[in-house]
Amino acid sequence: MISKEAQEIGRFYGGWSKQLAAGMTLSAMRKLFNTWGDLAAEPEGVEFSDLTVAGIECVRAIPKGAEDEKKILLCFHGGGFILCSAESHRKLYGHIAKALGCKALIVDYSLAPKNAHPGIVMEALDVYAGLLELGYKPEHIATIGDSGGGNLSAAVVLYAAQMGYPLPAACVGLSPWYDMECTGETLTTNADKDGLITKPVLLQMAGMFLGGKSPTGPLANPLHADLKNFPPTLIQVGGYEALLDDSRRFYDKAKKEGVDIELQVFPEMQHIFHGMAGKAPEADDAIAKIAQWLRPRLGLA
Repeated sequence: MISKEAQEIGRFYGGWSKQLAAGMTLSAMRKLFNTWGDLAAEPEGVEFSDLTVAGIECVRAIPKGAEDEKKILLCFHGGGFILCSAESHRKLYGHIAKALGCKALIVDYSLAPKNAHPGIVMEALDVYAGLLELGYKPEHIATIGDSGGGNLSAAVVLYAAQMGYPLPAACVGLSPWYDMECTGETLTTNADKDGLITKPVLLQMAGMFLGGKSPTGPLANPLHADLKNFPPTLIQVGGYEALLDDSRRFYDKAKKEGVDIELQVFPEMQHIFHGMAGKAPEADDAIAKIAQWLRPRLGLA
């Protein structure tokens, strides 16, 4: 049985789903989803500041004691590529940075449909390249993202490889949305359990993100990518998620291609349940597991 605190995210999403089903403008959807950060508690002992890297606005999270640490999490917020911001996800990645004991950089990338594919992944790579120019070593950088940001945390690695950059030490996906075709079986089998995600809304988001590009292009849909030499990867996903099958399929594909990958499925959890950080024990447990997995891969004592 999940905690009472974790049940709150289902009620929170349920209220959103009713509004989405009634029909909303993109502007209204963005206003609604920017309240997503209300789910998390403020992470104590973490300082936040604005920082521009390679011309891209970002939010930097620095836990107490990590000021001089030359290791960093490169974070990509979710929202289906059309919603949310670095600010809406500031507290989530602040909690993860604190648990890990290193800095985090949350990229406030330009949203689709104005910035359609491949614009977002190009901005992501610009920031990664910018970190390398600032003196961060690739073996001391990990990418991490939730939902659409989970896709981006993988896509930026693929694009970096394509462009000849050294690859980061690790990649983490939280409830990642990989499949722009929206063909996962759990979109049907978990439809009555997932409080937020529906196939029609996903297809609408995918259309705005792709801007007419192919839904099977590897930088848009990592399920179609060549994962040879892909870095160690951790995926965390809730058992009630409509997108659960995306994680399973990426795991199976990566495993077959020789990637050091781990899939952690959390029973009865909703999409990006990590958003309850500091309030729900399940979210804090998942974040502790992220830190445990990442620390040796980033060379943190």
